[in-house]
Amino acid sequence: MITLTERAAKKIQALASKKGLQPVLRVKVGSGGCSGMSYEFVVADEVAPGDLVHEAFGAKTVVDPKADFFIGGSQVDYEDTLMKSGFVVKNPQATSTCSCGKSFST
Repeated sequence: MITLTERAAKKIQALASKKGLQPVLRVKVGSGGCSGMSYEFVVADEVAPGDLVHEAFGAKTVVDPKADFFIGGSQVDYEDTLMKSGFVVKNPQATSTCSCGKSFST
């Protein structure tokens, strides 16, 4: 299970409304990146059978059980600075991360 900050929930709502979708962010784990695995984010409109769903501040995060194995207990935030903007994962299971925060290993 992963949690959302209020800032991330507001961004999910804004992105979803532009696409005419429900405010659902699917968080995936893919292979690749500097540290071996990478985070992937998709504003989606569907929840698949078996998905783990967490709702906070009017938005939902959806994670499949395989991804939850690697990112369970994480917090998703949204960062918007002069240098970068995007979703940021604070993953307590990560043993190493790349400098940009897009990839990790456990």
